[in-house]
Amino acid sequence: MNIGYLYLTIAIAAEVVATSALKASEGFTRTVPSLIVGIGYATAFYFLSLVLRTVPVGVAYAIWSGVGIVLIAAIGWLFMKQTLDAGALAGIGLIVAGVAVIQLFSKSAAH
Repeated sequence: MNIGYLYLTIAIAAEVVATSALKASEGFTRTVPSLIVGIGYATAFYFLSLVLRTVPVGVAYAIWSGVGIVLIAAIGWLFMKQTLDAGALAGIGLIVAGVAVIQLFSKSAAH
């Protein structure tokens, strides 16, 4: 397995933690959530920079953003009581399908 995909997993996790903390930061007026946001995004971009040593930028960004969107939507639904209607669920399904197509069928992803 390409080490880049391990780094990509870490980048995605850090980005999801940071994005989840944005609401709690209340416009960066609360110190601890604001620090989580800053550290999370710094970690995400650092690991994304490592990913780009071995994974093409388009593939890495597509996976990073796609998986991040799905996870943030799930966190919003589970913990922030945000609703997901049929259109949102269909869109999320298409994002998942798109990431799967890249992983399964793209020669670029195997680079």
